[in-house]
Amino acid sequence: MSLDEATDLVKQQTLTRDAFLGGRLTVSQPEKGFRAGLDSVLLGAAVRDNTHSLLDLGAGVGTASLVALADLPQLAATLVEADPAMAAIAVLNLAGNQMSGRAKVLTLDLTAPGRLRAAAGLATDHFATVIANPPFFDPGRGSAPSSARAGARHMQDEALDRWVKTAATHAAPGGEVIFIHVAEALPLLLAAFTRRFGAVTVLPLLPRDGEAASRVLVRGIKGSRAPFALLAARAMHQAVGRGFHLEFDAIFRGAARLIW
Repeated sequence: MSLDEATDLVKQQTLTRDAFLGGRLTVSQPEKGFRAGLDSVLLGAAVRDNTHSLLDLGAGVGTASLVALADLPQLAATLVEADPAMAAIAVLNLAGNQMSGRAKVLTLDLTAPGRLRAAAGLATDHFATVIANPPFFDPGRGSAPSSARAGARHMQDEALDRWVKTAATHAAPGGEVIFIHVAEALPLLLAAFTRRFGAVTVLPLLPRDGEAASRVLVRGIKGSRAPFALLAARAMHQAVGRGFHLEFDAIFRGAARLIW
């Protein structure tokens, strides 16, 4: 998709321009509907430091990939997004952050048959890292205003396995696959990951100490035989107020990456 095509696709949308990583990134995204936030930053920051090729499934406007690209100068990325308007914004975001030469955006349904994904340029057994923030409904964010946007935030349970299957298909041997999701999806994620990966690792994320986990990061390594690991839960916010614990404050300011 060219910049001219992307501009034509987003002309009718009302966009905001939001700073991420302490101003290191500026991300355009629709004013209404799903908006990238902390989940996207955490996903991009969770990528291992020595990775060289990234596949972002359901990339939206590209925030997670932008975070990884900003931190890892050796990284090249492929972003897959089914919604043409969102894919077009991702193209503009890459250009606006001087990353067009290191990344490309494919407008493609990631659950499409393998032959269609191959025809679009997605190689099997290829990417050192595959990341995804699959759709879920979060009442705190409101609902999407259109059927297209609703598809970006709602998913049937059985579809999650197809996302993991696609990730496994395109990950290189020894490559990592990382998903971030709501905590209640963990049983489904574990079932899908443990069938396909070893060294499956789960990091529960709590809003505050003493509260139930609201998010989980799940990582698997293709071809590994290492055992499952459940990491100690980490609270993102301080006990009082809206401030973040030092670890997460540094991540969101762009001064550190997620070590896990």
